[in-house]
Amino acid sequence: MTFDWDDLRYFLAVARAGRLTAAARIIGSDHATVSRRVGALEKQLGAQLFERSPRGYALTSAGERLLRHGEQIESVAAKVHDDIAGELYALSGSVRIGAPDGFGAFFLAPRLADFARDNPDLEVQLVATPRIFSLSKREADIAITLSRPEKGRLISRKLTDYTLHLYGAPDYLDAHPVTDTETLGQHLLIGYIPELIYTPELDYLSLVMGDHVPQLSSTNLFAQMRAVAAGKGLGILPDFMAQHSPELIAVLPEQIEIRRSFWLVAHQDLRDSARVRTTMRFIADQVGAARGEFLPDAPLPCHK
Repeated sequence: MTFDWDDLRYFLAVARAGRLTAAARIIGSDHATVSRRVGALEKQLGAQLFERSPRGYALTSAGERLLRHGEQIESVAAKVHDDIAGELYALSGSVRIGAPDGFGAFFLAPRLADFARDNPDLEVQLVATPRIFSLSKREADIAITLSRPEKGRLISRKLTDYTLHLYGAPDYLDAHPVTDTETLGQHLLIGYIPELIYTPELDYLSLVMGDHVPQLSSTNLFAQMRAVAAGKGLGILPDFMAQHSPELIAVLPEQIEIRRSFWLVAHQDLRDSARVRTTMRFIADQVGAARGEFLPDAPLPCHK
């Protein structure tokens, strides 16, 4: 033995939490002990595992390599527990989920609260922001994406397709009727900032309006939805969000419909991790149970 295997638990906690205090809380220790055990592991391995800064602990290249091995050892230990003890491996530690702001904050957040309550030893972290998450750099354990990843050591599955429509508020539409797609350029359009769109799947306004630039734009989907609901203009919004708002009604739903997809993605090294595997299964089950919200069967309420 060249190092103490138990030190790996402390290393994994810091790698996932990014800070000593958070890691200590996860592992049930104090930050001084966590620091000492990580330092001992670095000395035993003869390698620096973290870059330390006021912002926290970031993995070095050696740390990233050890993380892969450490998570494999963690998974094997869980399987040994299952096989020998004959009990369900208790979920513990932290799991971080990166998701687009709409899906993450509107759909996933309230459901993850139930998941966290049912798994009290698991720290559930949701990063709901419009960006690409690097799973290889462990910016998240699980990511919800708008397209299937084409490269990298990743596992993925489609969660669901979902539809988007053009929406407006009743008062706005009463004052500014929309008769056909040809007159949309006469309206104040609300959408994403074109040069800050982080994935081409969000560039759907161009499908309807070509090169037309929205007069009011935001990187945040909730800002767009609030502006439309306040009667300030028209915007393309996901049905799974808009249909829950009585201030929004569909505009030309038979003529304007856009379909996109959500994908569930994790790093291949985590495929046997109990915490990741169980969380992914929970998310997939929740989306499956709410399929009608993502792909509504009934006709959408529209302006008369």
